[in-house]
Amino acid sequence: MPRQLPPRIGLFVNRARELTELTHAMESSRLISLSGLGGVGKTQLVPQWIAGLDGDPFPDGHLYADLTDGRRDGSVDVAAVLRDFLVALGEDNDRLPATLNGLSRAFRSVTAGLRLLVVVDNVQHAPEVRPLVPGGGHLLVLSRRRLPSLEIDGATCVTVDPLDEQAGVELIRHWRHTATREAATRLSRLCGGSPLALRAAGRQLLERSHVPLEDVVRELGGDSDWLRGGEDEESAWGVFDRVLAGFPDHTRALYLLLGSLPGTTFTAAVARATGAERFDEALGDLLATHLAVAHRPTAGREPDRFRLHDVVRAHARAHAESAVPEERRASALRQLVEHYVEFTSHADRLVLGGRRRLQPAPSGDTPFADAAEALAWLDAERANLLEVLRAAAAHDWHDPVWQLCESLWALYHSRQYYTDWIESHRLGVTAAQWAPVPRPDVEIRLRNQLARAHMGLDEDGEARAELDRAEELFGLVAEGWLHGVIWETQGLLSMKQGDAEAAVDLFTRALRANEGDRHGIAVQSYNLAQALVAAGRPRRAVDLLDSVLAGIPEDDAMRMRIGIVLGRAHQALGAYDRALELAIDAAVRAHGRKQYAKLNQALLLTAELADQVHDSPLRQACLDKLAELGSVAGGAAPDEPKP
Repeated sequence: MPRQLPPRIGLFVNRARELTELTHAMESSRLISLSGLGGVGKTQLVPQWIAGLDGDPFPDGHLYADLTDGRRDGSVDVAAVLRDFLVALGEDNDRLPATLNGLSRAFRSVTAGLRLLVVVDNVQHAPEVRPLVPGGGHLLVLSRRRLPSLEIDGATCVTVDPLDEQAGVELIRHWRHTATREAATRLSRLCGGSPLALRAAGRQLLERSHVPLEDVVRELGGDSDWLRGGEDEESAWGVFDRVLAGFPDHTRALYLLLGSLPGTTFTAAVARATGAERFDEALGDLLATHLAVAHRPTAGREPDRFRLHDVVRAHARAHAESAVPEERRASALRQLVEHYVEFTSHADRLVLGGRRRLQPAPSGDTPFADAAEALAWLDAERANLLEVLRAAAAHDWHDPVWQLCESLWALYHSRQYYTDWIESHRLGVTAAQWAPVPRPDVEIRLRNQLARAHMGLDEDGEARAELDRAEELFGLVAEGWLHGVIWETQGLLSMKQGDAEAAVDLFTRALRANEGDRHGIAVQSYNLAQALVAAGRPRRAVDLLDSVLAGIPEDDAMRMRIGIVLGRAHQALGAYDRALELAIDAAVRAHGRKQYAKLNQALLLTAELADQVHDSPLRQACLDKLAELGSVAGGAAPDEPKP
């Protein structure tokens, strides 16, 4: 059961009106819009509201997404948000639809009848959240501005105002019991009702308990009217300036470094790779003043991840541009890019194993324990990776751009983040063309990966165009296996379009192109066998896969995939006992690896075979497992086996 809301803070004041309005809104509408200035406390209001409700009105969980993480040039990959939500609800990523509409329908189906709260933060436009309305429960939208379109859709709107003067005084006198009301009132006015600014100022009070509050207020700006103006960033910056001035040198340096780098989150590894000194102490200062926050709870061995509040990040970037020499900012960015190239390459090798690569192997030991941890890191770094790619491309650092793209196949092939996939690979193709030494081999590989993204979106025409462009480069490369990757994708496209004979020819050519590469031979034999079965030549498929299967290690995932196709071939030949043996073995292997899409295929095949040998108990057992699998991993009922 997901409980994804940010944690509550200890002290919370002056939100009785908003809390009451939220409760009334929940009772009258399934769609609620909560708006207010950045840093006014919208996000923190939600867990406080939930904690104060009678009973548990959302027993099926809380989902939370901050659209800042996935915003690209003003737009959001809503499909990625839906995919994350569905996975959090127990769905298997491999079984999810590829398109936004398909994912939205699946989300409504999975959440139908649930008492669930979906919270979407930092929304800018109503269309960003309409696909996120659940089938059951409530959608709570947090935005810096009112969204009239949502009101037309029936949303109940709640406005979060800045804290009033009395609430600010209450907070300040909690931190400094001896404060006079006059001095506390002056400081409250100085912070303009911004909880973020108040908490930053509060750190000054706690750290300098020996200094009279009047002196602290005087240093932070006294009765100046810098708060006036419409932009909340400007209203808080005066306090941030003064808090920053009070930091030790190493904390100011980290703050400016973070302002110099692309991305929305950071880890200790990122900071140290880019030259941060005394990181733990500096991070402690930023966390204690609430300029930085923990981004999400750590799961397993995933590294702790942090972020600057969005208003703070804008402040840090503005200061970095004026205070950090351009050469130092460029040097830090280059170090960051190299860090991501190395880590992403390590992750790719763990997730995808022995596939051929065009970039050199990364140096040193892998930072990840296993493939699951490597994939989790890629997923957590997704927004940062695209920002780093853009920055590297803007600096014409072509080799790191294409190297990152080649390695990101491990993420995109597994998670289907199509918007990121297409944008990054267009940058990668350009980098291959404009590298100091042009790389037609790289361009072939990246156009192939780009074609797979278009296929996933059912944009077969665009996929074919990318493959044609890649094929035009064949005369410029000596590596025959690169021809093979294009023929493989052309074969998959032919299979998708129902032309099995064309696929047989293309997979045969791809198999020959992989001569000498055990992994490549296994993959292309698997593809060719599927095409042979579809073309009505199961005996040829059996002969091919029997020889390949004998040379594959027992723990190789290809044994599971080959077992399903080999079972289909034996089924077509009427060898039901052998087909059952293979199908059941594939199901066991898929279950052990939590590969639910393959488990579904293996169970369907086993149920069909059980029907053909008149084994009713086995068939029913498979149908029961398929129904369970549908509820756990797919949401919808599984396909019925063929009679």
